[in-house]
Amino acid sequence: MTGLAVRAAAAVRAPQGRGPGDTPAALGYFHDLLAPFGQKPDEELFNRGAHVQHRDLADLLAADDGVGRSRPELLIVTHALPDVVPFTAVAPYLTDRLGGRAANFAIAQQGLAAPFTALRVASAYHSAGRAAEVVLAVLEQTTLPTAFPLVQETPLVDSAAALVLGASTEDGLRFVRARSAPSAAAALDEETLGLSGAQDGTLLVLGPWVTEDVPERTAVHRAAPGSYCTSLWLELAEHWQEWQQAYRRVVLCDTDPRSGRSHVALFATGEK
Repeated sequence: MTGLAVRAAAAVRAPQGRGPGDTPAALGYFHDLLAPFGQKPDEELFNRGAHVQHRDLADLLAADDGVGRSRPELLIVTHALPDVVPFTAVAPYLTDRLGGRAANFAIAQQGLAAPFTALRVASAYHSAGRAAEVVLAVLEQTTLPTAFPLVQETPLVDSAAALVLGASTEDGLRFVRARSAPSAAAALDEETLGLSGAQDGTLLVLGPWVTEDVPERTAVHRAAPGSYCTSLWLELAEHWQEWQQAYRRVVLCDTDPRSGRSHVALFATGEK
């Protein structure tokens, strides 16, 4: 059996913040960034934030035993919201914490599609023999210099998840494919997803942004609200071991509230 399967994972929810200790430097940066657009940072809003930086989230993920022991050949950092203090290249920073030998980069500006893109990239690297072990990190911090309704009205909390992916085994939870579509129902179409007549033993994991009716499955797990890009991956990081024992297939699905597009990833055990 070939492909990448989950070997370890870590989840971080609502960690302790730093406080606005880096505010002067960060605010100067944001003043310069926003001035050409006739805007300025909302200092009161900014100072109320937790100021959890991406490198703080990376440190917490690396402190997990399973993630910390990994020595990936490829490391991908993904996020949908920017870093509060964008002065650290977090992909090489996390790579240094995990052995320092991985090819590394970040995927952003895709909304919650970014981790799905990263899985496809990781699978391609593995299939080409360029990465036997991969770490995928999904980061989300919520301190921003201007109002962003998705953050304030939901509200979102700081969070992060990491997956360590390696060569699959008979009982491993293996990544099969990922796709996107205009709606959740279309993304979960059984024929195009490769699940025709195979509902038994399938767990459907829905993110908090799926609001439409979707095809029924034998089991459904819905992620709680409070995250944008990290929701599905927090659930997978926390439950993958029990899910790979209980189900033949795990389907992750969420709909980006900003673009309206839905994204789905299929994992399977014991199948070719």
